[in-house]
Amino acid sequence: MRRNVWLIAISSIVLLVIVNNVVFFYITRLMLQQELEKELVSLGEQIKSAAEQKRIGQELFEEQISRELRAAAIAAKYALDGDVERITSDQLVALAKELGIAHITLLKKLEDNDIVLYQSSDPNQINKSTASWNPWHRIFHELFSGTVVQEKWLGTSLPNFWSGPYEVSSTDYTSIYKWGYFYDGSTNYMIDPYVDYTRVDRYNEATGLNRLFEDLIESNPSLLELSIVNPRTFPNDKITIEEDGSERKHIVQRPVLYGNYSYKSKHDVTDVRNAFYSEERNIRIERMDQAHTYKMFIPVIVEDERLAMVDEKGQPMDGYVLIITANYDYILQSLGDSVIRVGLITILIMAIMVPVVILVMNYFKNLREEAVKVAQDTYIEEINALFQSIRSQRHDFINQVQTIHSLVKLKQYEEVEKFTAAIAGEIHMINDYINIGNPAVAALIRSKLSQAEAYHIHFKHDVKAVKLTALAGQALDINRILGNLIDNAFDEVLKYPEELRTVSLYGREANNSLHIKISNYCANAKEQVDMPLFKSGFSTKIGDHHGLGLSIISSIVKQYKGEIQMQAVDETTITFEVKIPLKVS
Repeated sequence: MRRNVWLIAISSIVLLVIVNNVVFFYITRLMLQQELEKELVSLGEQIKSAAEQKRIGQELFEEQISRELRAAAIAAKYALDGDVERITSDQLVALAKELGIAHITLLKKLEDNDIVLYQSSDPNQINKSTASWNPWHRIFHELFSGTVVQEKWLGTSLPNFWSGPYEVSSTDYTSIYKWGYFYDGSTNYMIDPYVDYTRVDRYNEATGLNRLFEDLIESNPSLLELSIVNPRTFPNDKITIEEDGSERKHIVQRPVLYGNYSYKSKHDVTDVRNAFYSEERNIRIERMDQAHTYKMFIPVIVEDERLAMVDEKGQPMDGYVLIITANYDYILQSLGDSVIRVGLITILIMAIMVPVVILVMNYFKNLREEAVKVAQDTYIEEINALFQSIRSQRHDFINQVQTIHSLVKLKQYEEVEKFTAAIAGEIHMINDYINIGNPAVAALIRSKLSQAEAYHIHFKHDVKAVKLTALAGQALDINRILGNLIDNAFDEVLKYPEELRTVSLYGREANNSLHIKISNYCANAKEQVDMPLFKSGFSTKIGDHHGLGLSIISSIVKQYKGEIQMQAVDETTITFEVKIPLKVS
């Protein structure tokens, strides 16, 4: 016997050690992962703030370039003749060189309302129509008419002047320019000076977002990559097919605005869209060919600042997504160090647990005989209580028969009817419970009957043989359907007087399917049929209602490949029918 005690003690110690190691390992990994997530969230917020500052700084820098373009346009106005017909390309070439800009183009409004690039220092620009340049073409008309341009989200608006963002040239797809457009009515043409991307490129290399991202990655070995992406055009470039069949990319629609995107996953598009539309962070851990990555997708919504970015249809965007890609192997390395510490802690725990387990085993050995005695006494008491219950039931039965006999003998037939009705009601309740077939469904219906009685609702049910054998593991979902259907019917009839509060429920298993139908009084039944009652959040009730009941029913029914129908039987009766196929082995 002593040998068995020691065997149990040693086995218990080994089991405790194994459990301790496993629990400690998973807790440590979870804590490290949470710590990394907190670190990345904090870093993400810092990067988000810094990125916004850099982006706004770049916008202000580009705004200053726009002001310089306006100054160049005004200088060109005084240097050129007021009639475009008396201006030559050579004049524009010399003037552009003198002003230190890439080119100058003059736009003229024709009689057919088209606006063309009429004269230019760049010969490729001459006689090119702007009719397909939206929203540029509309803005040109606004400038010609003297209207103040309101397209601030896409550029800079100044008196008699508007400048768009940097964009790919329509005549040279390898060049990126920033154009300015000036017209004050003193000439019969619009002046369009523009500059290349050199200054902004140097700005980005020195103090821009790309420089920021490079510095962060260099100073933090756990970071692999930082990216700012356009959630509507990501991951592919937006390409426009021009009239001559050539392909043209658009800067304002580029998928990756800043940083790099080389750690690619098939889930990235979904994660970017989810983060942007939900305005909540997304996190995904994934092993790729390049590395074991920990990606965080942070949405950034820009409300007050203009954003030189548009969606795939050319509409302005109000935000972007910041992607932080970290190396998840750092967690695994930390876990490796933790395992060594776990081993040392385990040895200490074993040294403490051995004597503790021995003491505990001795204690339980002393209590075993007492526990056996208590169990025997309890068993005897339960047997005696069982016999007492049987005798009590037999005694009650005799009393009931004697009462009926006495009432008949006294010819108190009404009292006999009342007394037997009460007994029959109890028997009917038991039979009703058995006929329903499923204990959980029966219990739900019984509770709803009590609720209906309290609310003065006339609730009839005809539910039989609903055993749910084929859906045994999903009986809870069936009860959710029933409960929500009944609650929805109760909520509707409670709007009306007591005499109109009628609800009827039908349920059967037949032809390998479960059929549930509930009908209730509804004053505007045909109107409700046309309402989106199954839409989450929609409710016809007044007060604190969330409109989730019918939406929950619909989702569960779809989960089981069933169908739900709603129809108005007449002007004042609405019916919901649910059919769910049963799994037959």
